[in-house]
Amino acid sequence: MAKEKNASRMRIVRHDRLRKKVTGNTDRPRLSVFRSSRNIYAQVIDDVNGKTLVSASSAEASMSGTTKTETAEKVGANIAQKCKDKGITSIVFDRGGYKYHGRVKALAESARSNGLEF
Repeated sequence: MAKEKNASRMRIVRHDRLRKKVTGNTDRPRLSVFRSSRNIYAQVIDDVNGKTLVSASSAEASMSGTTKTETAEKVGANIAQKCKDKGITSIVFDRGGYKYHGRVKALAESARSNGLEF
């Protein structure tokens, strides 16, 4: 079941359809989210130059929380702080084909409350 679920997310069904509409540029880079069963990863990407500007994940030692949702909130706050340090204030949010719910929503709202605009 898990393989089928991830495969349908990665095919044109959801992720590619979303990526047709959401692109990041130098002024507003893209905040991309990847969610695995154990960790959550976030990258701020400049699609024009093909460069990852900032990244954060729950796999880092300082990001452990009691629940996966709380850990996602910490990752969102961490990515927002790293963006502020690089001078990035406005981004485009790419939910990666996942529903805007649970850990993805917690990460996005935490990043928004810590100063990122999207």
